[in-house]
Amino acid sequence: MESKFCKESRVIRTSRVFPNDVNNHNTLFGGKLMSDVDQVASVSAARHSRRECVTASTDSVDFLYPVRTTDSVCFESYVTWTGTSSMEVFVKIIAEDLKSGERRIAATALLTFVALDQHKRPTPVPQVIPETEEEKKLHETAPERARMRKETKQKSKKLAAFLTTNYP
Repeated sequence: MESKFCKESRVIRTSRVFPNDVNNHNTLFGGKLMSDVDQVASVSAARHSRRECVTASTDSVDFLYPVRTTDSVCFESYVTWTGTSSMEVFVKIIAEDLKSGERRIAATALLTFVALDQHKRPTPVPQVIPETEEEKKLHETAPERARMRKETKQKSKKLAAFLTTNYP
């Protein structure tokens, strides 16, 4: 299977922040941002694998600065690393003050997607080739994140086995 460059899966989506997108602090609602993150990341995963993909986990969403109604919000995503059938997707969220032009990293996120074959089973994906310094840094630090994801998943399964499904 041929490898692909990170840039081949890159998705860039910029939008305005409207009144129905904000919370009681008049900043972008976190749930709206998380939904948008999952959408752009899913396009990156599909572009990389050219397969149907499912979100396996949202590994992290770090809110660094609030996004205001005077900002545009730009989501930039791409596949940073792959396992056999899994893909780590990085999403960078950039807020831009539309009056001053000031740009800042408002949030970052890492998600894992799995590519599926026609029988809805995991299927192999191409390896990824990083080119920029940002891509290289994310690629070289990915194996440690993958190890931590596996540990977290095992702990989650253990906890889930303990939890009840009884009606309250």
